[in-house]
Amino acid sequence: MFGKTKNIAPFAALSVMAALLTGCGDGKQAANGSAAPATSVGVVTVSPQTLRIVNDLPGRIAPTRIAEVRPRVAGIVVERVFKQGTIVREGDVLYRIDPAPFRVRVNSAKAALQRAEATRVLARQQAERQTQLKERDVTTGQLYDRAVAELAQAEADEASARAGLEAAQLDLQYTEVRAPITGRIGRALITEGALVSVGGSESLATIQQLEPVYADFTQSANELLALKRAAQANAKEQGGDAAEVRLRFDDGSDYAQHGRLLFSEAAVDASTGQITLRGEFPNPEGDLLPGMYVRVQIVQGEQQNALSVPERALQRDPGGQAQLYVVTADRKAELRNVTPSRLVNGHWIIKSGLRAGDSVVVEGFQTLAPGATVDPKPWRSQSAANATADAQPSK
Repeated sequence: MFGKTKNIAPFAALSVMAALLTGCGDGKQAANGSAAPATSVGVVTVSPQTLRIVNDLPGRIAPTRIAEVRPRVAGIVVERVFKQGTIVREGDVLYRIDPAPFRVRVNSAKAALQRAEATRVLARQQAERQTQLKERDVTTGQLYDRAVAELAQAEADEASARAGLEAAQLDLQYTEVRAPITGRIGRALITEGALVSVGGSESLATIQQLEPVYADFTQSANELLALKRAAQANAKEQGGDAAEVRLRFDDGSDYAQHGRLLFSEAAVDASTGQITLRGEFPNPEGDLLPGMYVRVQIVQGEQQNALSVPERALQRDPGGQAQLYVVTADRKAELRNVTPSRLVNGHWIIKSGLRAGDSVVVEGFQTLAPGATVDPKPWRSQSAANATADAQPSK
């Protein structure tokens, strides 16, 4: 029994020594090994700046003038002259109504005028003869008065016949239906052979003036005065007499032409308290079409000493709290709660929680944890990087 105990003891001693050696080896590895590597992040340094406050409001494009083409005489349409969807000029012939009945009326009116002229000539001769006889006391006063009255009646009949001729000629002229304004004409609403009438509900076509166009948008009535003051200040800076506004299409692209704000067109909706404002924009290429949805951008003032960060730097916790990662002086990641106010040109304006000079993590924060060691590098937007790459000469 004692022999077996003597044999086990050396093995136990060897096991203890092996464990001690293993622990020493791990300690040496911990002492010689390096800490976790720093995470590379892209940062921007926040600096105060003056930013224009631009309101982005929904709007619709409307034509500056719209006219429905209607007939002014009744008849059968014998020809459509215009091409649908094209630009027509004021006075261009669009339709022709059968002119034959109106030519007959013109000829009849001419004959009636000639008859009235002949009657007037005879009446004048009779009046002159009676005047001479009266001067010699040969005729009676009754005959003289009758001759004068017949002359006046003949002159009136002539004037009436002349007016009838002008009306007949005007109706003949109206058989050519002309464009009342310059603009883009839509589809033809009638075809050749259709009977049209005066005062009917039918419209032959619609013309819309699209150069320039209006952009109608709504704004709160409470903000109208502030908007007007900011627009006037902006107009003075630009040396103009109206505020400048811009358009952005529904896909996010900007419209190249700038417009002007027309305060004289403002109208208040009594039920909602909203004000409908109108901007006028040039449309030389015809890109803006009536009914098109757009975003209207107007300058509503300036914010001094504003701190802004790129839109992609802002994140939110499950409760909706806005947060930013800020790099501390010892290169640690600090998760900080902030209060954003508005989004301007892809940058969030931070109302509170941020100080000038802070380094905000824009890229690489997805794998960060508060207190992690970071390797900050200046961040550049993708558009700036593409511009730099395009500027480099090709090899």
